[in-house]
Amino acid sequence: MSVRNLEALFAPASVAVIGVSDRPGSLGAIVLRNLQLAGFKGPLWPVNKHHRKVAGQQAWLDVASLPGVPDLAVICTPAASVPEVVTALGRKGCKAAIVLSAGLKQAVREDGMTLEQAMLAAARPHLLRILGPNCIGLLVPGAALNASFAPGSALPGKLAFVTQSGALATAMLDWANSEGIGFSHFISLGDSSDVDFGDVLDYLGSDPGTRAILMYMESVKAARKFMSAARAAARNKPVILVKAGRAPEGAKAAASHTGALAGSDVVFDAAVRRAGMLRVDTLEALFDAAETLAHVRPRSGERLAVLTNGGGAGVLAADALALGGGKLAELGADTLKALDQCLPATWSRGNPVDIIGDAPVARYQDALRLLLAAPEVDGVLFMHAPTAIVAAGEIAAACLPLIHDSAKTVLTCWLGGAVVAAARQASAAAGIASYRTPERAAAAWLQLVSYARNQDALQQLAGATLEDFTPDRQGAQALLEEARLAGREWLDDAQAQALLRAYGIATVVTVRVRDEAEALRAAGQIGYPVALKIVSPQVIHKSDVGGVALGLASAEALQLAAGKMRQQLARLQPQAEVQGFTVQAMVQRPGAQELIVGIATDAVFGPVLLLGEGGITVELHKNHAVALPPLNASLAHDLIDRSRLAPLLAGYRGRPPADEKALLATLLKVSQMACELPWLAELDINPLLVDAQGVLALDARVRLRPVAQEEAGRLAIRPYPAALEERVQLAGHELLLRPIRPEDGQRLMAFYAKAAPADMRLRFFMSRREVPHSELARYSQIDYEREMTFIALAPQASGEQIMAAEVRAVCDPDNLRAEFAIQVASGWQGKGLGRLLLDKLTRYLRERGTAEVVGQCLRENTGMASLARAAGFEVSVGPGQDTMAMKLQLR
Repeated sequence: MSVRNLEALFAPASVAVIGVSDRPGSLGAIVLRNLQLAGFKGPLWPVNKHHRKVAGQQAWLDVASLPGVPDLAVICTPAASVPEVVTALGRKGCKAAIVLSAGLKQAVREDGMTLEQAMLAAARPHLLRILGPNCIGLLVPGAALNASFAPGSALPGKLAFVTQSGALATAMLDWANSEGIGFSHFISLGDSSDVDFGDVLDYLGSDPGTRAILMYMESVKAARKFMSAARAAARNKPVILVKAGRAPEGAKAAASHTGALAGSDVVFDAAVRRAGMLRVDTLEALFDAAETLAHVRPRSGERLAVLTNGGGAGVLAADALALGGGKLAELGADTLKALDQCLPATWSRGNPVDIIGDAPVARYQDALRLLLAAPEVDGVLFMHAPTAIVAAGEIAAACLPLIHDSAKTVLTCWLGGAVVAAARQASAAAGIASYRTPERAAAAWLQLVSYARNQDALQQLAGATLEDFTPDRQGAQALLEEARLAGREWLDDAQAQALLRAYGIATVVTVRVRDEAEALRAAGQIGYPVALKIVSPQVIHKSDVGGVALGLASAEALQLAAGKMRQQLARLQPQAEVQGFTVQAMVQRPGAQELIVGIATDAVFGPVLLLGEGGITVELHKNHAVALPPLNASLAHDLIDRSRLAPLLAGYRGRPPADEKALLATLLKVSQMACELPWLAELDINPLLVDAQGVLALDARVRLRPVAQEEAGRLAIRPYPAALEERVQLAGHELLLRPIRPEDGQRLMAFYAKAAPADMRLRFFMSRREVPHSELARYSQIDYEREMTFIALAPQASGEQIMAAEVRAVCDPDNLRAEFAIQVASGWQGKGLGRLLLDKLTRYLRERGTAEVVGQCLRENTGMASLARAAGFEVSVGPGQDTMAMKLQLR
């Protein structure tokens, strides 16, 4: 489930409180009092099985006797009674309940079900949504709803706050009230048995009364659902979160280097980045970020200039910025010369720009104007410490209009207390972000930078695919299946290298042998020098037990190395069984960089990709980054940037630049492996040599899953559904019908650019000359879990494929309804292509269980109406008389 019946939870017309008593301090009495004090306008129905009157008003003995059907019920009864109460509410027709009771997850009934399972089983037939259990409830100030046992109410506002911690919720509510911070929704999820973060994000993401969504998180349950909801919500408004549990315990048990480096918190960061959200470290920063994003203009760069009347404050801001990885703007010669003319000779002549403590109002204005005009400056931090020279209010009155009219982002910091209070108030009234300390102001800039990067990733058009590559997927799966049936958890070196070759990753010649005699023959065939590695199912990291010998130049050296390996293994791991050796050709690539590329499996988000510095000291390096598959070319490039490997790959001290294109292609191939091989649990390619000649995998470790995960939930982001591709013959041409890919952004741009103006007006219901990049990114980077776009590609004489048509559908989170749109290029109209695509779309939606598909077209678009009728749609005049509504029932 997702948003279904959540309207009854968050905007109920009537509320029943189950378990109200007159006992002072009882849970039900507190909830009823909070509802009354909040001024809830609808009927309030207390239920008490022993009394017909509680808290001075009429009560009902049970749910069945209520005078009407409550939209929302708040259950305050003991845990053991909750399943029975939910059953009664479902029969009554209630669609939402808040379960405040705790202990349902732990308690087990005689039939073996936990109370939580019994509660959900009782709710499911009635589609009754449950918030909780073990929560404090929810508050919707705009609806005068306080269905909680919080010690106070919430102020109305535009921020939504969602938390898993009940204790934290009450503390945050008290703090927010003291700070004058208001909320559109204040939601305690508790155990999230039914309604979870994904559901709430879907609901709040489209709520017009919510400007930003703030979350305190401890865990994620359904990763794919969460990612789909988060990506959708983050496209509409800021989603900012704090997540507890940064400790890396989860990485300690990992057997591979990739698993050790890709700890759960690092993976969560990757998920946040991919979804376009912003993660902060503290609750205070959570609200700072919300105010910052609400009050500042979109950032167009990362270079910050600091303007201050105190050197110490400027240094603190610069230090905080540097520690957070931010960039101070390097002032150009023209800017410095202009500042020289308006500032005292003793000014700092650099950034931070210290205009000296005796600065009058005009000096602030002049310096601010110059920094706002400087092309090398993307944003300004304007700071003032109080002096007796001029009042802060006068400075604010003179400078805030300049800030307000600027196209650049400007943050203000008024240092002090009562003396600068008027300046802070003036900033707030002007809608300009203000902070009390240099550190908080610098942190706010860093939040803007991080948020903008994540949003850019959502809106960036993906680059073209690097190569048309088809792996030997069948061979790879057969190799893994053979190892699995043999009971092996890890592939040996030869098998691992074969797996990489199946996906087009270059490897060194490797031969598996049973003993020293076979090793000598293999080395003779390969040619000396060779590398020798021990094969033992009990040994994962061979170098730890002396199981690797490099540069063996003769048969004698090989025999000596093999004997030494056996002796060392017997001493260090007596229980280990030697099953043979692998013999590899020695590779001489002296200038190559040693990298690690790998796959790990996160307990929540599934397969994760890693890139970083490799070699035997891999876990000591800090230069690595992780990402969620699937990758496209742009995401792969971003992974390289975040791994901080770019300076190494660019070449230095006479080393030529590495072949970055080959590395990008390898990352895409490893991403494809993660998506296509469900038995693959972990992969280490370490080292992966990268130089001007390309890439070469020297060593690889591959671990299998004991049980293959179901494809439906294995990946946090649904990959490209290649099985939906098909070729059709039409009008003497072979067309490829397939789902759209992120790399199709440029192709889609060309499709719209070449469309006739009349076609664009019929498609978008208005005249359009071009479609913005952000919109093209949205149309090409779809969430296959909730959307589908099929495109038709027609071959050209040049060999290029151009778009001939598109049809797209967006499903609601509950898969009840899909809204479709279609456009066919002028040269392909009237040939049956529209019908082909529309039929393909409706077949797909029917197979995924969508209930109905709907659409709208302008009344003058008779061709679309005819196509819809021919495909079985009902077509009727829309409510505005200038449109027609199209609807097809699928189930």
